[in-house]
Parts: sequence; structure tokens; C-alpha cells
Amino acid sequence: MKTALATIFVFFIVVVFHEFGHFIIAKISGIKVHEFAIGMGPQLFKINKGDTDYSLRLLPIGGYVRMEGEDEYSEDARSFSKKPIGTRMAVIAAGAIMNFILAIIVFSIYSYNVGVPTTTIDEATEKLPAYESGLRSGDTIISINNFKVNSWGDISKIINAAQGEKITVLVTRNEKEHNFTIKPIINKEENRLIIGISPKTTRSLSLAIKSGFQNMIMILGLMFQFIAMLFKGKVSSGDISGPVGIVYLVGEAAKSGFQYVLYVAGFISINLGFFNLLPIPALDGSRLVFLLFELIRGKPVKPEREGFIHFIGFVFLIALMLIVAYKDIIKFNIF
Repeated sequence: MKTALATIFVFFIVVVFHEFGHFIIAKISGIKVHEFAIGMGPQLFKINKGDTDYSLRLLPIGGYVRMEGEDEYSEDARSFSKKPIGTRMAVIAAGAIMNFILAIIVFSIYSYNVGVPTTTIDEATEKLPAYESGLRSGDTIISINNFKVNSWGDISKIINAAQGEKITVLVTRNEKEHNFTIKPIINKEENRLIIGISPKTTRSLSLAIKSGFQNMIMILGLMFQFIAMLFKGKVSSGDISGPVGIVYLVGEAAKSGFQYVLYVAGFISINLGFFNLLPIPALDGSRLVFLLFELIRGKPVKPEREGFIHFIGFVFLIALMLIVAYKDIIKFNIF
């Protein structure tokens, strides 16, 4: 039950934010919106307000905003196709942008709840390099190897960049500066270099928001790295997960508490936003490519031709989703 509720929560906020991005920019731009749908497939219920039906559909695999003239020719002055290219691009890109905004929000909430790591040491573990070299609880790290430290994340990056060589750590203790020379060791469980310290945390709204941005940028960077590895052939089918894998991931997070569900929601939201911007037919990225082509060419591709390409892409994505779901069921031993 906990997994089901957490999955519904994550799916709902991620999809609603994405589709709301398209919806709100379309409305602001004066585009006629026929339907704002959460889910796909058969309609469970709907309410109508003005020109728009707001509906909930059976299959929790996405959602959509159906606009006048988006996939067909229309003479309506309020149709999507009658708006300037810049406006149409903004409407299409708004879904992914809202996913990134959602990630910042939930990461900020998560950071505020669990506390934001500072550069002050909470504990130096005995018998590990930092303690043996003289670092103690309460020391504030200023720099490592003359690189200024602004966050706890900087400490990990600089230590790992040293590749096991000795590092020089400058700290303040009782308002005086002290230098320590430390040789990191490998944590075999996490396969990374450590010196054996943990940070003090603080609850600060400004630091939590800053952490929200940092987490979003970090995960976006990982997405680009993944694409680069994909082109280099360093990614196997086992490294890719679909809806089943997401349910499993959310379920595992739910066991640890709601704040971890929030973190996973942010991670999934970034993945959805990033994936949607890829130039794959049926996705927002492909629509942006068609609009860019129209801008260069001076006239649009025929709606019927573009619609057919998106339809083929949609069929391909559904087929891919089913294959990935099957592999996820085996990988996570669902049954």
C-alpha cells in the first residue's frame, strides 16, 4: 500500500507539472486548449471549464494537452499553428522546464528537511586518515590543496580529484588557521576516496534552495554523461529502466521515509524533462526540431506528414516501453 500511494504521488506531481507547463503557456498565449489530460487511454472522468475538458485517464503512463491546430490544419485564430514560432516553441519547451522547476522545489524541500551539509566537521572518525592527521569535530574546512571550499560537495570532488595523493587541508579552529596533510584511502563499499569525516548540517531556507539548484544541475549533468556513454556503446539494456523500474525505485524510497520519496520524485522529474527534449518522434524535442526546421525553411512541414512521423515514434516508444518493462520485471524479480 505504501509503495502504491508513493508511486501515485510521484506520478501525479511529475506529470501534472509537465503538462501544466504546456497548458499555462498555451493559455497565456491565447491558444485554444481542448483537453488537459492526466494519464492515457480510456477516460475515467472529466470536468469542463470554458473551452477545456480536464480529464483523468486509466493508464498512468503520461498525459497530454490537446490544443487546437497542433496536429492538424486549422483556420481558428486561436489555433496553435497560427501562433508565431517563438510562442509555439515556448509552449512545447514549457513542459520540460516545469519538470526542472519541480525538481528544484522538491530537492529544496528535501534539503531543508534533512539539513544542508556545511563545511564544518561534525565527526572525524577515529583510526581514519583525517583523525590520525589531527582534524577534529568543529573544524571548518577553508581550502584543500589551495582550492577554496564553498560546499561539502567541493570537499568530495577535490579529494577524489587528488587520485589518492596526499592533500593539504586548511581549517579554522578557535578562530585560528591550521594546515593538515592527509592521505585519502579507498572506501571499498562505495568505491571512492575518503578521509573519514562527516559534516554538520543546518536548516536554512536559502541554503536549501541553493542545494535544490545544485542537485538539479548535478543530475542534469549525469543525464548528459549517460547520453555520451550511450553513443560510445558503454550502456547496456540492463542500465535502462521504465515504469516498472520507477515503481520499484519509489517503493524502495518509501521504506526510508517521505523525504526520500521527494528526492526520487525530483530525480524522475529531471529524467522526464530531459528525455522529452530528446529529438525523438512523438516527444517534445522532436516537435522543437520541426519548429526549428520551419524557422530555417520559412514554411512548416505539412501537419499530416508531421503527425504521421509522431505516430510512428509513439508506436516505437510504446513497444520500447513494453520491452523495458519486461526486462525490469526480470531484473527486479517482481513476481
